[in-house]
Amino acid sequence: MPRRAKLTSAGPAQMPIRRGASRTAHFPLVRSIGASVRLAHREFIQELQAYLAPYDVPVGMWFFFRALWEEDGLTQRELGKRAGTMEPAAVEQLREMERRGFIKRRRSTADRRRIHVYLTPRGRALERELVPIAVRVVDTALAGLTAREVGAARRVLARIRANLQAARAARVSLESSRGRPVRPRRRSPLSTDH
Repeated sequence: MPRRAKLTSAGPAQMPIRRGASRTAHFPLVRSIGASVRLAHREFIQELQAYLAPYDVPVGMWFFFRALWEEDGLTQRELGKRAGTMEPAAVEQLREMERRGFIKRRRSTADRRRIHVYLTPRGRALERELVPIAVRVVDTALAGLTAREVGAARRVLARIRANLQAARAARVSLESSRGRPVRPRRRSPLSTDH
């Protein structure tokens, strides 16, 4: 069994930075959790898109389908949030889904400003064909990992998301109380390496 490299607390992120030196020299991309998550996500997306292409479903549409298969009738705004898309992009994607006959949009009778999105039978039928494809892609990505490793990865990613959400909420609260944007604090050269 190969030995794992041991990370020490004296990694590049803790090293003092010379004046005029580039911060990236002390924080290489290969050590960035953010970059690792982004690169893994990009691989997922590229693999999924290859399988979705024969169905003429772009990967951007996939996220809207997933949300609607779990809960039909969401508002456009809620659907955009669940799909992780900004509102203008969400409206464009939904317009295209409606044009293709996958969804119908209806104004709320209780609040005319809200538009609810419903799958058509054609959009609902795609679930039976596309979800097994996504399962295959995930199985490919997780090949060779134990259930314990997958569980640990889920917990770590959930914790990272929670940390970032809490930081964003605190920043937004501080910005609203001050009336101006808040810049992120510089990390101490002695902080732990991430």
